[in-house]
Amino acid sequence: MKTEVRFLLAVFMMLAVLLGTNRLFPPVIPDAQELPADSVAVSLDGGAGSTGGAAPRLPVGPAGQSASANIDASAAGTDLADGDAPVPTEMPVVDVVVEGPLYRFNFTSAGARMTSGELLQFEALNRGGMVQLVPEGAGAYLGQKLVVGSDTLDLSEARFRAEPEGGVQLQEGGGPETLRFVYEAPTGAFRFEVAYTFDPDRYEVGVSGRVDGVDRALLVTDLGAGLAYAESDSALEARAMAYVYNHSTESIRSTLLQKADPEVVNGPLVWAAFRSKFFVMALLAGDGSEEEDEEIAPDRLLGGLLVAESPLEDRVRIAVAQTVSGGRDYGYRLFMGPQEYARLSSLGQGMEEVNPYGWRIFRPIVRPIVSVILTIFVYLHTTLNLGYGWVLVVFGVMMRVVLFPLNHKAMKAQLRNMSVQPLVKEIQDRHKDNPEKLQKEMMKLYKEHGFNPVAGCLPMLLPWPVLIALFFVFQNTIELRGVPFLWLPDLSAKDPFYILPVVLALSMFLMQWVSLRSLEQENQQMKMMMYIMPPMMLFIFMNLASGLNLYYATANIATLPQQIWIARERAKMKAGPPLSLARD
Repeated sequence: MKTEVRFLLAVFMMLAVLLGTNRLFPPVIPDAQELPADSVAVSLDGGAGSTGGAAPRLPVGPAGQSASANIDASAAGTDLADGDAPVPTEMPVVDVVVEGPLYRFNFTSAGARMTSGELLQFEALNRGGMVQLVPEGAGAYLGQKLVVGSDTLDLSEARFRAEPEGGVQLQEGGGPETLRFVYEAPTGAFRFEVAYTFDPDRYEVGVSGRVDGVDRALLVTDLGAGLAYAESDSALEARAMAYVYNHSTESIRSTLLQKADPEVVNGPLVWAAFRSKFFVMALLAGDGSEEEDEEIAPDRLLGGLLVAESPLEDRVRIAVAQTVSGGRDYGYRLFMGPQEYARLSSLGQGMEEVNPYGWRIFRPIVRPIVSVILTIFVYLHTTLNLGYGWVLVVFGVMMRVVLFPLNHKAMKAQLRNMSVQPLVKEIQDRHKDNPEKLQKEMMKLYKEHGFNPVAGCLPMLLPWPVLIALFFVFQNTIELRGVPFLWLPDLSAKDPFYILPVVLALSMFLMQWVSLRSLEQENQQMKMMMYIMPPMMLFIFMNLASGLNLYYATANIATLPQQIWIARERAKMKAGPPLSLARD
């Protein structure tokens, strides 16, 4: 087989490995464990109608233990048949609004549920108005059910008393405010309370509550059917939609909504979340009093996750379970906001990995680099008062300057190796039948001329973790979302005119052309690479974020002076006297 054919085959094999790894080896989702006999079926229609299929069965208790409880059925106004809900008819339904600088949440006293949630700092790019968390037709979120033994008390339609009934108005720089919902049985033998504490400067919401009249039960909180679409490219956004959970012993698992099926995930869990490309809605164990990444007490962990069918296309509905005891407070946290790395990191418990950067095998290396890159990126924007488009240009030039010493060292090593290639060939021809002598002469050549076959490779490999991290950072960072630059309407979306992918491909071609022209002899492999790689990169990058294309195109153009310098050095080397072997 010819060298050119082997090289071409190797290129296509590498491309197949690169594109096919995640499809062939997706993250493994553990199968639902066999459930105890005293499990109960829980419906998750959320007020949006039937799920259209049998719901999975939810284990009672965080470790599959039965929850024992006594509810005064007559006091609660129901016989506690599975899914029954106490609905006092004399209490009217009240809509309650929580509004602050960051968000506007609408709640209803029917079930103490959230009917809509707007993020006021982010415009919906697929329609008018602000980003909406709750999709149309998904029903209300955060409904509650109590599982007691073999019965389920459905509170998602129960009429709660709202305190304050007029809603909550948050002031920028002001203190937290609490919205409380209380349901009481007519006789007072059963009482359920849930309180949401909102901070005007944070997307994190503290949730606390109390159940009276129950010894022990399982509280099932409906997290809804995912987030509403908000990006201009809905097809690309749909591929990012997923539900994610952090198991205390099995680490973080993610399932795309397009591939999700009904299942039960047995706990204990640290958190569970829905994510889109740029936003997230998560329920976290603990009340927020824990230090960052401090281990949560076992009795405060989440008991499990129920994934059920949803009437919405390519959606599932999930609910989170946790054990509660009568007469004792319970608590958890909600996060409903943007995937800003600093905000998610401040939540602790690995929440910054809800939409991880890079493939699983690279994450331990990429994670610390991502943190540094984002810090520098935001610093350039805030300190130099530059738009994010110009920040990408500055960042691309700056990265080439920072990496110049490594690239320079690698290029000098390559030049040195090229200069001694005639000597290497002479030694190989002279001692081809004497391996021991050949090795000895090669070591001597290394000492005399600094020849090292891998010297030019190692410095080039060191920046690779940085380049991989940059790829995922600029592809997914929310700071670029909706930001225009020159002809680009949105740095987080693809270039509508494909100008940047073409510039990226042309700059790559030009770099290789300059390098190829400086060689003494024509290198067929490099020549083939020059004609294959630019079109391949154009095909890969044409549908990626324009901010990513802008960075790489700038970096390539900034590299051209270095390539021209190397070409001149090669020309000088060819014009100089040839090297010769030292004779014994």
